[in-house]
Amino acid sequence: MKRYPGGSIRSKEWREFRASILERAENMCEGTPQFPECRAANGEAHPETGSVVVLTIAHMDHDESHADPERCRALCQRCHNKWDADFRRANSARRKHSQRAIADFVDDMT
Repeated sequence: MKRYPGGSIRSKEWREFRASILERAENMCEGTPQFPECRAANGEAHPETGSVVVLTIAHMDHDESHADPERCRALCQRCHNKWDADFRRANSARRKHSQRAIADFVDDMT
């Protein structure tokens, strides 16, 4: 599976897609179910955390292979990290399980 349109966050396709999402969002966070009213402005101090906001594009379905504007949002760090927390935790657990299985396999071969 190719990650991101154009294969990279540096590709022309991804940069154009990102710009279109930021334009739609008026360069502000579009919020999540956890923080639906968040409208933190890119480059400004976050109204809740005080940190400088850097908007990122979140795949709300966690599928980085598409460029569907209906399934993506511009999010501040707080919203993006909160939205992805459960997904990241599950991925981490799967990776650790996989690494243990590989280590056990290698140990069995020696």
